[in-house]
Amino acid sequence: MAITLGPNQYGKAEVRLVTVRREGTVHHLKDLTVSTSLRGDLAATHLTGDNADVVATDTQKNTVYAFAKEAPVGEIEDFALRLGRHFVDSFDHISGARVLIDEHGWNRISGHDHAFSQAGSEKRTTAVTVQDGQAWVVSGLDDLVVLKSTGSEFHGFPRDKYTTLAETNDRILATAVTARWRYQGDGIDWATSHAEVRRILLETFADKHSLSLQQTLYAMGEAVLKERGEVAEVRLSLPNKHHFLVDLSPFGLKNDNEVFYAADRPYGLIEGVVLRDDAEDAGLAWHTLAAF
Repeated sequence: MAITLGPNQYGKAEVRLVTVRREGTVHHLKDLTVSTSLRGDLAATHLTGDNADVVATDTQKNTVYAFAKEAPVGEIEDFALRLGRHFVDSFDHISGARVLIDEHGWNRISGHDHAFSQAGSEKRTTAVTVQDGQAWVVSGLDDLVVLKSTGSEFHGFPRDKYTTLAETNDRILATAVTARWRYQGDGIDWATSHAEVRRILLETFADKHSLSLQQTLYAMGEAVLKERGEVAEVRLSLPNKHHFLVDLSPFGLKNDNEVFYAADRPYGLIEGVVLRDDAEDAGLAWHTLAAF
């Protein structure tokens, strides 16, 4: 029986980075979590413990901080591309790099040049892979919490002896959107594209009369692809944040879709991919797909 080393990578996970860029009395804040992973000819360290080709994870962490000082971080996609290309170009034995970045939003407090309030749980994300002279950029967002108090139905599903869920023609639809979209190319106005994709996702969720969360998912992905030619595919994960009507009949009260119990778990989890048939060939290896 032959035993071999399979695909592998290593790096520094969740480097916390906060930068303050000063323009006179006006300050600009960036709050990031950066994870780096390198891959290449690393058999020696696994098989014999020879670390001659291992770029220490501490070095990767220091590089993140140094790059943040040497030039403005800018858009997270550009920062990730700079880091990934640096690692691949600087070390002959490193053939690929993946850089994951979450951006934690802060809002400027009105009337103040250097005071901020945290924007909430929503994060902007990117995953950049650099390998074989190519770069793939997968951006997205996490924890975009949305709710519509009508315009959603769910009925016509099969029933068996275990089915207790009542059909409904009017329900609350709520979810916390996790979205990833793969770009075609890298010469893109990242900030504008991200803002527009986010807008499209929100508007479609609000406007689409929903017969199922699956239908809403497809409509959201389809709308992004129709409006944003730089996006090749959209992947969405939508937990169904259930809101159940409270039975008020013991109190002699009628509940006309006004009083609900918000259940945090268990929840339905709806996931799917929407892609264009004319998209550039992804050419993605196992490690790049993991970025989704």
